[in-house]
Amino acid sequence: MSLASPISTIEYPESDGKPMGETDLHRAWMHRVYELLRRRHADQRVYVGCNLLVYYAEGSPFEFCVPDVFLTLDCDPGPRRVFKIWEEQRAPDVVFEITSRSTRREDEVFKPQSYAKIGVKEYFLYDPTADYLKPPLKGFRLAGDHREPILPDAQGELACQVLGLRLRLDARELVLTDAATGQPLLTDAEAAEAQAEAADARAEAAEAEVRRLRDELAKLRRPDQE
Repeated sequence: MSLASPISTIEYPESDGKPMGETDLHRAWMHRVYELLRRRHADQRVYVGCNLLVYYAEGSPFEFCVPDVFLTLDCDPGPRRVFKIWEEQRAPDVVFEITSRSTRREDEVFKPQSYAKIGVKEYFLYDPTADYLKPPLKGFRLAGDHREPILPDAQGELACQVLGLRLRLDARELVLTDAATGQPLLTDAEAAEAQAEAADARAEAAEAEVRRLRDELAKLRRPDQE
């Protein structure tokens, strides 16, 4: 009698038992990058995951990685408890890691090995404190069976070719912009605030125009009143 468990009965845990982010700052940035990508790819066949266990070897629940944020193209965007590459028939295309003192070695050494193994095309590291990663924003691209650094352009920006994005730092804060339009990515809350500010600006401009027309009309009436 075989003691081996059928693959279909093997359990794949939903947590690795580690905290999601070392500090409030790291957790906030993890969620922010997730929200930026989620909003940009809303209504598309794209899955955006955050701190989700990615299993890459069927039958082996010990072979997994946990990207802070990852994006998979041509993939059902519905919610998941874990991400199994053999079921999805897709590996994550791009990964973003918010690195910290406790995760720096894992993010720079061990995770990239797993990502190269499963075929992650591009991988970005960001240190919001600028204390542990030099420079605090790095990118790597899969080339064959190894990774190559993504070099910054003349403006100091990194290109995410897979997603058509540009990444840069503004006063140590990570900014993601659409490479085609040059517009920065926004969260839902930021987009709503920008729309409200634009509406206020339009209303003020309209009020100013009304005042101008009234003044012009008043000037035209004065000769008749004399």
